[in-house]
Amino acid sequence: MNLKHTIAILVNDQPGVLQRVSGLFGRRGFNIESITVGASEEPGLSRMVIVTTGDEHTLEQIQKQLYKIVDVIKVIDVGSNPMVGRELGLIKVSAEPSTRPEILGIVETFRAAVVDISPASLIVQVVGDTEKIDAMIELLKPYGIRELSRTGVTALTRGSR
Repeated sequence: MNLKHTIAILVNDQPGVLQRVSGLFGRRGFNIESITVGASEEPGLSRMVIVTTGDEHTLEQIQKQLYKIVDVIKVIDVGSNPMVGRELGLIKVSAEPSTRPEILGIVETFRAAVVDISPASLIVQVVGDTEKIDAMIELLKPYGIRELSRTGVTALTRGSR
């Protein structure tokens, strides 16, 4: 059975590491649903958070293959532990003056924020889990989504680990 897996990878902050990691997934036929990369708590190391799908065997294979990459320091199956995962979505929606109160009601309900206003559109910023972003997009579709950008999930395990 294919399950979603969230994997955190600590890597040396070097040119080409992202390409080698993503290339490994492609060569092995593993799909990347989302990938985020940024600085970690350790100087010189970056944290990649990858969401992928597969069974437990697939996850084991991914982890074994990742450790073969020289710049990979640590691989953590974040999703197997209690975790906090968040995604950022920016949604540009058509917003004529007559529909703005309805749209603002949706924004308020989701604890989102309007970060840009133009005469015929709004840009809404929403932060939360993937399901929250999906739900907000569905509710804004009837107004006309002009552009959409999502960061992908970033995550940490809960507690003192």
